[in-house]
Parts: sequence; structure tokens; C-alpha cells
Amino acid sequence: MGGSFKGRNALLSGVVLASYPALTAAALYPLPWVFVILAPLSYAAEAGLPSGAAERLGRLQLPATLRFMMREMAAVLLLARTAGAESPWFALLAGGLFLFHWMRAVQSGLATYLNRCHNLKPVDTRNLDVSFPPAPPETLVNWRGARLLYLDALPVGTAAFGALTGNDWLGSAGVAGALVLETAAVLALSVYVLRAAPLADRRRVIATVDERVRVYRPEVLLYFSGPADSAYQATMWLGALERIRSRVLVVLRERDLLGALGRTTLPVLCVPSAVDLMNFRGLDTARVALFASNVGNNIHMLRVPGVTSVFIGHGDSDKEASFNPFTKVYDEVWVAGPAGRDRYRRAGVGVRDEAIVEVGRPQLAGVRRTGPGLPCPSVLYAPTWEGWTDDLFHTSVITMGPGLVRGLLALGVRVIYKPHPLTGHRSAPARRAHASIMRTLRDAMTGDAAVPHLVVTGDEPHLYECFNQADLLVSDISSVIADFLASGKPYVVTNVAGLPEREFRERYPTASAAYLLGPNCAELPGVVSRIRPAEDVLAEARHELRSHLLGPDHPDALTRFDEAVTAARARADVAAGRSLATAGDEVA
Repeated sequence: MGGSFKGRNALLSGVVLASYPALTAAALYPLPWVFVILAPLSYAAEAGLPSGAAERLGRLQLPATLRFMMREMAAVLLLARTAGAESPWFALLAGGLFLFHWMRAVQSGLATYLNRCHNLKPVDTRNLDVSFPPAPPETLVNWRGARLLYLDALPVGTAAFGALTGNDWLGSAGVAGALVLETAAVLALSVYVLRAAPLADRRRVIATVDERVRVYRPEVLLYFSGPADSAYQATMWLGALERIRSRVLVVLRERDLLGALGRTTLPVLCVPSAVDLMNFRGLDTARVALFASNVGNNIHMLRVPGVTSVFIGHGDSDKEASFNPFTKVYDEVWVAGPAGRDRYRRAGVGVRDEAIVEVGRPQLAGVRRTGPGLPCPSVLYAPTWEGWTDDLFHTSVITMGPGLVRGLLALGVRVIYKPHPLTGHRSAPARRAHASIMRTLRDAMTGDAAVPHLVVTGDEPHLYECFNQADLLVSDISSVIADFLASGKPYVVTNVAGLPEREFRERYPTASAAYLLGPNCAELPGVVSRIRPAEDVLAEARHELRSHLLGPDHPDALTRFDEAVTAARARADVAAGRSLATAGDEVA
């Protein structure tokens, strides 16, 4: 496959390079009919060039602008040979093409300026009453630079056709059409440039947003930093934070997160610069900062005095992420239930027992304890991703996934496949296995198959809705297991490494009430049969484990979470009062 791809690139590059002398020869001879055939081939090969091949041509002193101008000059030569250099149509075509490139530079400059104004604002917001100038349409700002060069196909094509038919004026009409399009784009962009002028004043933008945040007076911050594909870690907390009594502000550190974050009614503030964040006075009223992940940028909020830092994570599990030694930097660590507390005790990573608060999992309120009620049983396969290391036992996708899905299909169940959002992010084998699973399910859904299998690779339906559509879960060691226990339904954990059952359950307590599935999936028919209540021998064990992992049913998790937030605010207020009193004594 790689060889054919390289061969295609070489062929396209060869066609582009060969087209220039061929077009020049057809223009000088002149052979208009040959030019009319060659020009579309040259443009098609240019359009098909991948970015890597185009960059290599640039290193050979053939950048994009020069490549297009060579075709343009060939068209000018053709008109000179057929209409004569003294023809006014020749002068109009040549002059119009130079003007076209000048207009292209103006449009590219305006579009680049607008992108900088809108995409590089010192701060950005959602759901805050801040009126920024409207951003121009994506098409208007994205069509700039090399993309605009393809407009020259209009004058080149019309000039060639005019030389072929004897209508010398057609080239001038074509270049006039290109200039009209350019002029319209420049005028439209100019309107947006005038509107965007306030965005160029960095201090004014910060002051405007800061004032709106001061009016809101946030009490609690959900602080999050990371790549856009990790936004789900913050999104999972939005619904719960919308329902607590405290005023919550979401603080993001990367611009890509603003669009990737899920829907919410909470105000959202994006501050990419650490300096701007440290000087943002609107955050001074906040007394609690909630952290959903351990990342380097957390230090910028952790160093703010008077704010109680709380690690809430993005799910409890037996994986190392749920007892990371970095977690000891926070004032408090909130876990779902007693299992989370035990996990930190066993790990001995420096998190003090008195710093741990059990708050439940408020996100699970909508998880039902009944099956979907379909004619055939539904099995949710929700594996974790490959992680940051080469540990083959981190995910079942690579070694077990394709065979597991084929086995489920052979048993006649409905399969819901929801992989971790980062599956294949780092590992090529994981990407290949995931693609194989997708093909298998796609093939199973073709024809007159009555079973409505479901593949979920985006945000909808949500994982918890997938819980409600399933009678049985098959998953790896991850927070999905703990969350699924809220449903009370049976679950299966993949024993990818093939460990002895007793050792596996001791190492991973969340699997203590699970049916286990070994590397060869031999147990699959038996564990699927556990969907029937009469054969579900671990129902009582799951009930006990559910309380251990998620805490008691009463009071409900949202109430416990809300009370924990209120208590943390009160402790922060007391600490801030003590600090002010101490400072006053020192001054006295």
C-alpha cells in the first residue's frame, strides 16, 4: 500500500513538472488544441498533489505561486502567438494576471489578520455576556494564499479556448471574472476587518471579559487543560456542576478545548496565557478549584492563594491514573466511594487519608437498572485505550477485540461497540484492530439482518445511554466498570494477560464481582448466558461492590457532591479569614 501511494505521488509530481515545457511548446508552436488538453491535466495533477509532494517541489525552487504563474505565462504566450503581441486582448490578459496576484496578496493579508484577531484573542468565552465582533464565515478566511491560485484556471482556460476558437477576447473576460471574485472577497473581508478592530486591543479585550466575570462572581472553578480529544474528561462533570448551588465557572487553557467541550449552560472562560490567568482579577471571588486531570498547566491555578484545590478526576478505576503520586499536591481528593479511599491507602503515594472525601458519582443519576427490553440481548463492548506505554495488557482491543466481537455476533446478540475516545491515538496495532472491529460490525449490519448493532465513536449517544441500552457490559480495567455498576446489571472484565482468577481479582478489586474473559474468549458463551437472572450468580456480589465503589444510595450522589463543594468553600473562607488576620497582625 505504501509503495502504491509513493508511486502515485511520483506520477502526479511528474505530470506537473512535464506539463510546463509541454504547455510552453504548445503555446510557442502554436497548437491551441494541444494546450486545451494539457492545461486541465496540469491542474488536475496539481490538485491531487499531497502536501508532502508539494513541499518537495518547493524545495526544488518550484513553490506553488511560481508553478501557477508558469501556466499563466504559457497562456499569455499562446495569446501572443495567436492574436499578436500588439493585440489589446494580449495586454489586458497579461496586466489582469499581475493585478490578480496583487489582489490575492491583499485578500490573504486581510484573511490572515482576521484569523489572528479571532483565533488569538487573549481570552475567549462561552455563555458570558460578552459582545465580541462576529467572526467571518470560515470559507471567507480559509480561502487565502495558495488556495486562491486555482482561480487562475478561469483566465488560463478561457484564453486557451479563445485561442482555439479565434475569440481572443475570452482570456480578458476570464481574468475579469477572477478579479471580480477577488474584489468581492476583499470588500467582504474589509467589512469584517473594520468590525474586528477592537479585538486588536489586547488590554481592552481582557478588561471587558474580566468585568463580566467580576459581575458573575464565581465561587467554584472547573479548571481544565489538555488537547481537544481529552475534553470529555471535563465534559463529564458539566451536568452535575450545573445542578449544584454554587456559582461555577469553567476555566480552560487551550483554545481547541472551547469548541470540543460539551454543551453546557455554565459560563466558560478560556485563558491560554499563564500571565493573563494570574492577573485575571475576576477569579478572585472563587474559593474552590476542581481539577479533572493531572497536567502541567494545573500549576498555574494551584499557586493561587486562597483557593482550595480539589482533584475530582475523570472516573474511578484500578488503573494507575486513579492513584497517581502527583495527586498529593491537591488540598483534597474526592473519590466516589470507600474503594477510592482504599486505593490511595494501598498505593501509599502520599495522599493523606483525611484529605480524601467520598462524594459518589453524580453523573450516574440517569443510569437505569433495567435492560433495554429488546427481543435479543444487547452486549456493550466498551474497551479502554492503549495508554501511554507499550503494555499489551492495557486494552483488549489489540489482542482480543476482533475475535471477541466475532464471537458475540456468532451468539446472536446485539453488539454496541463504544471504544475509548483515544483508541488508536498512539498505537498502530490498536488502530488496525479497531478498524477490523468496525468492518466486522459494518458487514453484520448489511443486508436483511434484523439485529440493529450500534457503533459509537463520537459523543452521542453518551456512554451512560449505552449503559441503558445494554443487558451486559464487556470492558477492560477502567472507570467504565465502576460506573456500570450503578445499573446493577452483570458485567464482564477482560483478563488480557491471562492471569489466574484469584490473582486477577486481588490485583483489580473492581473485578471482584465480574465474570472474567480470558485471552482466547473461550468463556464467552457462558458469560453471555449470565444475562438471564436465573444464571446470574454474582448479582448479590455486585450489589455489595456497588456500595463499595460508588458509596451509599442515600443521600444521593448529587446531594453529597453539592454538600462537599459547599463544605470546601466554607473551609476556604475560614482559611482566607485566618490569612487576613495573620497579615493584619504582622502589619500591626
